[in-house]
Amino acid sequence: MTSSTPPFRPAFRNVQRPPAPSALSNALVFGWRAVLKFRHVPEQLFDLVMTPIMFTLLFTFVFGGALAGSPADYLQFFLPGILVQTVCFNAVYSGMGLCTDLGQGLFDRFRSLPIWSLAPFAGLMVGDVLRHVIAGGIILAVGLILGYRPEAGIPGVVGAFLMLIAIGFGMGWIFIVLGLIIRTPTTVMTAGFTVLFPLVFASNIMVEPATMPDWLRSIVAVNPVSLITTAVRGLMSGQAAAGDVALALVAPLALTLALAPVTLWLYRRR
Repeated sequence: MTSSTPPFRPAFRNVQRPPAPSALSNALVFGWRAVLKFRHVPEQLFDLVMTPIMFTLLFTFVFGGALAGSPADYLQFFLPGILVQTVCFNAVYSGMGLCTDLGQGLFDRFRSLPIWSLAPFAGLMVGDVLRHVIAGGIILAVGLILGYRPEAGIPGVVGAFLMLIAIGFGMGWIFIVLGLIIRTPTTVMTAGFTVLFPLVFASNIMVEPATMPDWLRSIVAVNPVSLITTAVRGLMSGQAAAGDVALALVAPLALTLALAPVTLWLYRRR
C-alpha cells in the first residue's frame, strides 16, 4: 500500500436505528396521500361542490319567497344549514374511498407495514377535512355574493367551520364502518344516503320546525342534525349558546368513541 492510498474503511458501520415514526407522523403521511388524490382525480372536487351550490341557488330563489317572505331573508336562515348538509353528504366519500382501496388490495399492503393501525383511516379523515373546508368555503363565497352576511363576522365563521370539521370527523366513522362491511363503493353510497336523507330533511336545515306537525316537530327537536344546525347558525349570527354548542358536539364525540374501536376491530379481522 503506497502512501497515497486512502486508509481502509469498513463497508459496514454501526449506526443508530432511526426512531419509529409516531402515530401523528403516520396519519400525516396518509393524509398527504388523500390530498394527492384531489390532484390526480380533480373531478371529485366538482362532485362535492356542485350539488350544494345547486341546492343553495334552487332553494334561495325558487322556495325562498314562499318559505321566508323573500330570498334574501331565507338565505340568512338557509346558508348555515346548507353548510351542515354539505358536510353530512361529503362524509359518505370516506366510506366510498375506503371500499375502493380495499377492493384494489391497498389495505392488505398497509396492514403489513409497521405503522399505527388507524393511520390509513386517519388519512381518510384528513381528506374529509379538506373536502369540508373547500366545499364550505365555496358555498360561503356564493352566499356572500348573493347577499348573505354572517353577523358574528370572521370569528363566528371560523367557529362555525371548526364545528363543521368536528361534525364531519364524527360522522365519517359511520361511513368508514360501512366501507369495511360493504363490498362495492356504489352500495356504500346508496346505504349512506339512505341513512342521511331522513336525518337531513327531517331537520331544521331548510324550514323552521314550528311549521311542522307536532309528531314530526318532536323528532326534529332531538335530531342530531338539527342540534348541529342550530349551533352553526348561532355561531355565525353571534347568538350561540354554550349549551347549543355542547349538544351539537355530543353526537360526533359519541360516534368517534363508539365506532373507532369497531373500525379497528373490523380492519384487523378482514
